[in-house]
Order: sequence, then structure tokens, then C-alpha cells
Amino acid sequence: MVGGPKIQRPNLERFAKEGVEFTRAYTACPLCGPARRTMLTGLYPHTHGEIKNESNHRYDNELYFDPLKQQGYDLYYFGKWHAGKGIPMDFGCKGFSIPAYGNPYITQKYKEYIKKKALPHFQVKIDHSFHDPNHTFTQIIDVYENQIHSPSFIMASEHASGPMITPKETHEAFFLSELACEQLQKIARGRNKKPFHMRVDFWGPHQPYYATEEFFNRYASESIPEHPSFRDNLKNKPRVYKKDVNYPTSKNGELIYPNPLDWSTWQEVLRANYAQQTLMDEAIGKILNKLKELDLNNNTIVIWTSDHGDGLGCHGGHFDKDAYMPEELLRIPFFMRYPDEIPQGYKIDKLISNIDVAPTILDAAGTKFSKPVHGTSLLNVFKEEEFNWREDIMCETHGHTTMHLGRALIFDKYKYIYNENDLDELYNLEQDPYELSNLINQEDNKDLLSKMKRRLKKWREKTNDDITIEMIRRKRLKR
Repeated sequence: MVGGPKIQRPNLERFAKEGVEFTRAYTACPLCGPARRTMLTGLYPHTHGEIKNESNHRYDNELYFDPLKQQGYDLYYFGKWHAGKGIPMDFGCKGFSIPAYGNPYITQKYKEYIKKKALPHFQVKIDHSFHDPNHTFTQIIDVYENQIHSPSFIMASEHASGPMITPKETHEAFFLSELACEQLQKIARGRNKKPFHMRVDFWGPHQPYYATEEFFNRYASESIPEHPSFRDNLKNKPRVYKKDVNYPTSKNGELIYPNPLDWSTWQEVLRANYAQQTLMDEAIGKILNKLKELDLNNNTIVIWTSDHGDGLGCHGGHFDKDAYMPEELLRIPFFMRYPDEIPQGYKIDKLISNIDVAPTILDAAGTKFSKPVHGTSLLNVFKEEEFNWREDIMCETHGHTTMHLGRALIFDKYKYIYNENDLDELYNLEQDPYELSNLINQEDNKDLLSKMKRRLKKWREKTNDDITIEMIRRKRLKR
């Protein structure tokens, strides 16, 4: 976003000063399930098989939990799984999670939490809903504008935003934070001092965008500038950019242009997004403070990242994501702290990906996968004299609501996207960070385009990526 209010994340800023920020971090795939399985395996989705949300592909690749268990680690996991069938407890973890995307607010664990804390059950006033009020699904999830809502559907992923009318502690982020802190307290009291690994996977920042007025009041809607690609007419973009299923921004599965909602409405939705991020920052800060309080932070590596980005308001005014691959969806935050092992307060612009998460965790634990994976330990970044880091990175998609095969290659300041049976894309990210000018058909870019295609081909060969749109179609039919 150009200008506008700074998103307030004081705990993240403090954390960054104590470690490093990777400023060019990308997701392997801009979709929850595939990216989350990648973070467990160090492999691209075309290899681990979870190419779509709820593909439920079998676990035929090693998860990083296994080498940790062999090293004697206790494993803890709190929060969203959404990486395929089952839950983390099926793989030796202790803690709290639920199958598929899930809804923490309907679980017995959440009910026990609010009873213990003498809190009311979570409620929110819906300001904006992107669900058709006349559609049966809207009736099922019970999300209507200007009404009080308490998430009761099996998935807490409604396309909506609004202020909570219950205390901030009723939000899932504070619920998970409390569970994590309680477990850290038990670990610190433990006598055996076994090494431990803990993941806390929040449901946000992700729609629905809910937070208390305390956090809403930190932002003024009118101060949020229009996204540079909000009025993009998509004329020089592949067809996948036009795909959308939200209300009232789409019709017959395609985004309406110009967007039916004024930018002032999007400002209010973005304000809710910012408020949610600040609320989450406070909840995460409680975990960081607990690590310090218990003297567990000095010999612990902590990674703060996300599975994918968010296309909110971009390229014609999308809500959520689909098969297109702009920077808004591919770029992810990535911060890491590891006292005495990596520098403090550094920003590093090397190209990294969440294919690197699992290998990094295992490297810090003094172990590795039993077979080669696509990712590389980020601890190697700090051993330049011994290790040449990658010059480019690949991202992939197999679609979401739209079936599609796309591959992105980022090299230097350029980005090339192969879209099967659709228009390819080429951007100069330095001159055009919001990807408004597709250079794919410009004659003077022929040599550059050939170079980018060769680099993408090498990635696909290196990772045995031979998947086709027909293979994607067959996988969908099997579900």
C-alpha cells in the first residue's frame, strides 16, 4: 500500500530488532492447504500432493515432526492445521487443533477457556459481508450486515468484517496465546528439560476481519489510500484475474468492472484487517513475553511468518484469493530470531520461501530430513563463505475456486508467470511494484523473457514438476 497509516505491530517490530527480517520472502503456493503442507515437508505442492484446499492427499512424504521426535523433542501444536486429513496430534504432537480449516469458537476447549476466564462467548457486529444475503449458504453461516454474529459454522472463514462486542480475550488469537503460554509454563517447570518444538498457528490474519473497538480506533478509514491496482481494468491480464465469487463484486463467477463498491467501503474493510493484525500482534506478544519471563528465549529459535498473502482490494477489487499470482498473494512476512546464532536487527533481501521453513527448524535442531527436499536451511544465509544462496525462486498454483496451472519465477527485479492456456505475464517489480504493466508482448523484452523461461524450466526440472492441467482435473474428480 502506498502511504497511509502504518499498521501498528509493536511486538513484531521489537522481535525484528532482536533478529532478522527477510524482505523478499515468498510462499510456495498462495493457498492455505498447499502452503501449509509445504511448511511441514519442505516440498512444493506438486510433490507433496496437497495441491488444493482439502485435497486430502495421503501423507507419503516425511513431515519435519519425525526427525524432531528422533532427536528426543517434545512436540506441541496449537491452532489451525488445514494441511490435509487429520490433526497434528496424529503425528505425535500435544496441544490443541481441529480437522480441516475448522472453527475454534465451537470447540469444547474454547468453551473451557472462556468459562475459566469468566468471559462471554465471542460475538461481533457484522459491518460488511461479501456473501449474497439471499443465498442458502449465507443462511447456514448466519452472516448478515448490521446483525450480531457468533461463528457457529464448521469453518470460521466467513467473508466478512466488523467490530467485536465481546472482550479481546474472546478472540481466537488470545485463546491460542493463552494455551501456548500455559504449555510454556509447564515446560519451564519440567524436570527432564527435554528440547521442545512448539507451533502456534492462528486463524488470522485472514478473513473474517474481526477485532475490538480498541484496535479499530487506532485507524481512520479515510486515511487509507486507494490501492494502486484497485481500478485495474485487467485488459492486459490473464483471464484468471477476472475470476471471483464474492457478492456484490462478481457476477457469474467474474469480477465486475468497475467495482460495485466505492473505495470508501474497501477502506472500512481494510481498517478491520489492520485492526485484526494489531490485535494479533498483542496476543503474540504475550507468548514472546512468556518465553522471556521463563528464561526460554536465549536458546530458542523463533520464526514468525505466514502461509500466504492477501489480495484484499487489489487488481480490480478482489476479496480473498484465487488462481492469479500477484505480489499481494505471493509475498509473505518472514522474521527469525536465534540468539547468538544469527545477527540482530538485520534486513536481508535474499529470495527465500516457506519451502525453507522445515529445513531451517531441523537444522537448528541438529538434524535433517531423511531424503532431499526442495527447501534449504536459512541458517546457511549467514555462512556466505561456505554457501551460495539461490538467485531465483519459483511459486506455483493449481487454482482455488478456479482450476488453473500457473508458475511464477522471480529473479532479480523481474517476475515471469506462466499461465497454462492463458496469457503469460512479465513485470519489472522495481519500476512497477503493483504489476500494472504486463510486459509479456513487448518486443524489446524477448531476451529477458527467454532467460526467465530458462530459469523456470530449471526449477521445474530440479523439482520434478511435470504436473499438467489434466492431472489437476483428475485429482479434483477423485475427491
